[in-house]
Amino acid sequence: MTPTSFPFWPLIATLATQTLATLAAYTLPALAPMVAADLRVDGAWVGYFVSVVYGVGIGSSLLAAGFIHRHGAVRACQLVLIATVAMLLICAQGGLLAVALGAVALGIGYGATAPSATHLLVPRTPPKMMNFVISLRQIGVPLGGVLGALLLPPVALRFGWQNAMLAQLVPVVLLILLLEIPRRSWEGTRLATGKPAPVLASLRAPFALLAGNPALARLTFTSFIYSGTQLVFIAFMVVHLTSRAGFDLIAAGQALAAYQLSGVLTRPVWGWLADRVMPARRLLVLQGVVMAAAAALAGQFAADWPAWLILLTCVAAGATASGYTGIAYGEFARLGGARRTEATGLGSSSMFAGVLVLPALATAIVTTLGSYAIAYGAVAALAAIGAATLSSSWRE
Repeated sequence: MTPTSFPFWPLIATLATQTLATLAAYTLPALAPMVAADLRVDGAWVGYFVSVVYGVGIGSSLLAAGFIHRHGAVRACQLVLIATVAMLLICAQGGLLAVALGAVALGIGYGATAPSATHLLVPRTPPKMMNFVISLRQIGVPLGGVLGALLLPPVALRFGWQNAMLAQLVPVVLLILLLEIPRRSWEGTRLATGKPAPVLASLRAPFALLAGNPALARLTFTSFIYSGTQLVFIAFMVVHLTSRAGFDLIAAGQALAAYQLSGVLTRPVWGWLADRVMPARRLLVLQGVVMAAAAALAGQFAADWPAWLILLTCVAAGATASGYTGIAYGEFARLGGARRTEATGLGSSSMFAGVLVLPALATAIVTTLGSYAIAYGAVAALAAIGAATLSSSWRE
């Protein structure tokens, strides 16, 4: 039976889960100069923290479908939040080892965010608004970034960065408890029984979807590039603007918030356009062109640049590099058909792989060559390649 009503409460639940998990993940990038000074490391090293979270998330995203089929999507959301609690508690202990272990803890659950949302939302969403609803759910990523960029620096400056992490525990624990209320009614079909599949088989299963599906393969590759571009902006914007463009921590945090807020506001717009005006893949190509241009400009930021031009570049980058994921996940769900949960897990793994590789690559360039221009230039070239790759599937 085709659903006819808007899936309001499942959307709110999955949106809140994504927002709180992302807020925790982006805490260190938002507070990079302060944390780096306390730990006595280069601020650019924050890129490695982000890479660890998403690197571990590659495995959890591939395993998520099996967990969801056995235990339910609501349980998967709760797992994400439990991993968030663990990350906040561990990182708040201070020290490089604690930060590294916290990144691993969050990554263990973070990969289940998109597959669990797809599993809950797609069966409850009318096809004519599928991209719009999934894009609304994806607002949780930049929304978490906005909250982190605006709220965390003032809290950290007054109470310390570790207490800024501990303050996030209250809403996370509350959401874990609230999700238990609708769990039984939302799970719907009977969960899987019997022995779970071996781990290696579960890790390989989503890749079987690529066989004979070149459109899905191209989308997977382009998502790898685009997501890496998105996190390069997030990981380096604060430290880049404070060290090269003359911004203080609050102003740099506001620029990061503008980037994230642009992603928040444009994601539902992209989703509406994909449902009613232009196929999602064409929009994704156009987004790649704009994010490549924004990355090239960002590499040239300097103290003599007018603040409005820097902010405009951040907004354009946010609308595309941060705004693309909703319609990308909609495409993964569409191309995956009955195996949409697995396809979304594949999409998450490709995006997380991009986050693992590109920020680490940019970090290596900045720390060895001392050049943000070269790092952003490389990212711009890759974004253009991703757009060109996806453009070949317009007629598929």
